[in-house]
Amino acid sequence: MADLCVTIPPLIYKSSANFRQLVAFIGKMERPFAGNRIMPLSTQWDAHPLDAFKQFVKSTDFVRISKHAGANDRPPISDASASVYVYMFGKFALWMNDQHKVFSRITARDLLQFLDYGDAPESKDLNSKIAYRYLRLIERCLTHLEISPNAAQSAIFDAFKTGKVASDGRTIALDDIQIAAFLAHLPPIDVPPGRGYASWKRRRDRAMQIVMLLGGLRVAETIGLLVEEVAKQSRIDGALEIHITPVAKHDTSYDHTAVLPPIAARELLNWLAERRMLDIPGTLVFPADRQGARLNKATVYRQVKATFQRAGMADVSRTGGRTLRNTFAVQEFQKGTPVAEVTESLGLALERSTQLYQELSRRAQ
Repeated sequence: MADLCVTIPPLIYKSSANFRQLVAFIGKMERPFAGNRIMPLSTQWDAHPLDAFKQFVKSTDFVRISKHAGANDRPPISDASASVYVYMFGKFALWMNDQHKVFSRITARDLLQFLDYGDAPESKDLNSKIAYRYLRLIERCLTHLEISPNAAQSAIFDAFKTGKVASDGRTIALDDIQIAAFLAHLPPIDVPPGRGYASWKRRRDRAMQIVMLLGGLRVAETIGLLVEEVAKQSRIDGALEIHITPVAKHDTSYDHTAVLPPIAARELLNWLAERRMLDIPGTLVFPADRQGARLNKATVYRQVKATFQRAGMADVSRTGGRTLRNTFAVQEFQKGTPVAEVTESLGLALERSTQLYQELSRRAQ
């Protein structure tokens, strides 16, 4: 159990008394699950929910039933990641045990009560920052059991309406004025010599940030973007297609197409022309140096943060690539782009994964 506790984020459980209670509860369930295979799956989850979850979380089904497409070809998650999920579900299983609930008959109201339970003085961890994660985790389990309607999906909808998960500080999107300020303070195209940072890198950083803001690419997708994934020329309307593949990217990436508007298309094509003139080896669109090495996320974060600072946006609490991606999604919904198109552009498998962006879009209007 010591190894399990080490991997748990501190926000998940803070109360020492309840922490000991949960550890003891999980400890009782450490035996291998020897459920009757003839017993219906939902009955197994009702009788031994934590045991059943432990089997599920280490299966390929757990990976497959996720918000990311392309998950069918991925192996089970690591032991470290599984231990975090087990701990999270363990808290829910403990609550069900205390409330005499069974998993297959859990309701949206039950789930919202579980979140309210986390607001009690002795258990402050179930705040809006992680409530959404709990509901998504339970949603995945109910999907695995093919229980319909899915109570967690209804609970997520209700939680957004009541603001229970709306104050998640990780989700920040820029408004129109902030977008204009950000674009106006990107690294300049013309850089005087002797400034200590190669002028070509500034143009690389400029194109890179525009691609993230106006194309919605993740930082990992931007870092791993390959030359052959970018269309050779713009479409008739001036837009440029990028066919993103998992190659050289984070394992959450998969095949999808992002479309850059004309302003971003010109910037990216100009940068690629300069990259060819510099004769940089390799296939990375945004290399770290003249030898074609890979950028690291810290460098990208510093450059994006520097643009925010030049724009004087001290009121923006999150100044990284995630905020640029969030902004793209919200802007698309404000323009009336269909949910299916936004889902494809963001590289998501399920349309419901855009719910948060849709909610932010409605609030901004």
